[in-house]
Amino acid sequence: MEHLANSFKGKNGFWRYLIMFAAIFLAINTVGALPMFIMGFPDSEPNNKNFILILFPFIAGLAAYALLIRPLHDKTFLQTITGSSSFRWKHFCISGAIWTIIMGITLLIFIGFDSENFTINNTSSSLITLILLSFLLVPFQAAFEEVIFRGYLMQGFIRLFPVRIFALSATATLFALMHSMNPEVKEFGFFLIMPLYLTHGLIFGLLTIFDNGIEAAVGAHAANNIFICIMVTQKASALQTPALFEQYVYRPGIELAGLAIAGSIFIFTLWKIFGWKKISTSIT
Repeated sequence: MEHLANSFKGKNGFWRYLIMFAAIFLAINTVGALPMFIMGFPDSEPNNKNFILILFPFIAGLAAYALLIRPLHDKTFLQTITGSSSFRWKHFCISGAIWTIIMGITLLIFIGFDSENFTINNTSSSLITLILLSFLLVPFQAAFEEVIFRGYLMQGFIRLFPVRIFALSATATLFALMHSMNPEVKEFGFFLIMPLYLTHGLIFGLLTIFDNGIEAAVGAHAANNIFICIMVTQKASALQTPALFEQYVYRPGIELAGLAIAGSIFIFTLWKIFGWKKISTSIT
């Protein structure tokens, strides 16, 4: 069964989507906020405590979605995330590993051509703690965003207009807009940063369409955020961490060009590995 064809299963009234998002919002701001009352509210320092406080709400939101999808939409959680009979961990792991390699090569190139823009930021034991926390928590944050955008909403948009490029562009745009309050947007401007988030959304959306599910997209998204959290930070980053490197000057145009090239190589590589077939624009 095709992942996007699952859009037409179950109960899909518009009010059900409103209730789902209201419940997720409530879970994030109640259960998700509990660690803040236990550990204290985040401060301005890039440390591991703040890292936990920022990421825990995504776990609460993902749990709320998983608990409500069947009673609210009469669908299984699996039907909203993949066309396969089970979650394909192989696709998740291969995608994450390849994206990590590509990001590592990209960072080495950036450092090689602009070494004065990077400095060693952290070699203390806190880096080991950060690595453990990143691998433990970041996949939940990535999974939450992919489940909502490339799973739940992509299927929802297909119901409105059963053409893949519409669902792809709509979810990528909403994904970008969701990040519009991030500090790098304030620092560098909406029109310089939004193309970066839009490109990420398009990459993850294409993975979902080509791979008949979100497994590869979750793997790449998690690998992307884990790599950034551990390897490089800069003053306007949304996730402030005690990373290995600090980047002094962030150049959105160069970052966008690097992302476009890396994303193209990445999708082509997975196309060859997974043997994806050409697909029609419409699912009908």
